[in-house]
Amino acid sequence: MNQVRKISEAAEKKCKIAIWIITAAVLILVGMMRRPEFHITLPEGVSLDFLPMVHAVINSLVALCLIFALVSIKQGNIARHKAFMTSAMLLSLLFLLCYVAYHFTSEETRFGGVGSIRTLYFILLITHIFFAALSLPFILLTYLAGLADRRIVHRKLAKFTFPMWLYVAMTGPVCYMMLRPYY
Repeated sequence: MNQVRKISEAAEKKCKIAIWIITAAVLILVGMMRRPEFHITLPEGVSLDFLPMVHAVINSLVALCLIFALVSIKQGNIARHKAFMTSAMLLSLLFLLCYVAYHFTSEETRFGGVGSIRTLYFILLITHIFFAALSLPFILLTYLAGLADRRIVHRKLAKFTFPMWLYVAMTGPVCYMMLRPYY
């Protein structure tokens, strides 16, 4: 028998507060990455230049986990859905850690394309960044609702959170591939 362990309402309330604190902290951290005075100099011979490709691979894996999670829940397999969603969450955490490490230690790479490809790149990049920031608290709240076995809330949140998260996970690698010639 597959039992779902619910978390208490008090624990859920504390988690919601933590979600908003984490969201604020991540957004502040990402904002700080853009400021040169916060950059960290690595020891000579140490480079994190390989990380953008790692970011693209991780984002691709997140997208696959999300798609497999959707298929799993459509098939009624809650345990497999939960496993794929947990994998997507852990991969997203790994992505965030790698992303922060790279951007605090490396110079920003500028897109060198011109014309319509430049316009397309910036549309993808801006919407990617916008939806990444917007979706973060909703991803966490949707996951929490699932853990708390609040299925109605989970489904309502997932209806708009899932497409945003999938868009972010898919456009990240596309932006990387478009930017790759300029690294």
